[in-house]
Amino acid sequence: MRAADRSQFPHFLSIPTRWMDNDVYGHVNNVVYYSHFDTAVNQFLIERGVLDIHRGEIVGFVVDSGCSYFSSISFPDVIHAGIRVAKLGNSSVRYEIALFRNEDTTPCAAGHFVHVYVERASNRSVPIPNAVRAVLASLVHAG
Repeated sequence: MRAADRSQFPHFLSIPTRWMDNDVYGHVNNVVYYSHFDTAVNQFLIERGVLDIHRGEIVGFVVDSGCSYFSSISFPDVIHAGIRVAKLGNSSVRYEIALFRNEDTTPCAAGHFVHVYVERASNRSVPIPNAVRAVLASLVHAG
């Protein structure tokens, strides 16, 4: 996804960096990138009304994730997290997320994570609910 550009992502969330995100090397620490991935996806689902983090009976658990880093980010940069769905299965979804620094047209980092939908009470896998599936379908990347 190093060559991905902003046009390949149907949804964006702007995330300001914080002073505390920088590590001793003067750039945002690698673990913060995963937090940006999680924030972008979950904020999208909450805004669309298909994720209730407190009372939802069916939720997505992250079962796989990864990130490639291309260039550094530092406070006070603003991150624009682009998200898309690469694969929409029966009970799982693979998101691809690219982090763009300020107005850059190519990502400084890109990664993925996979949600498996489970019944919260039993932690057993279940099919993605229809309302969630419809929202996720709006992020499917055809490429």
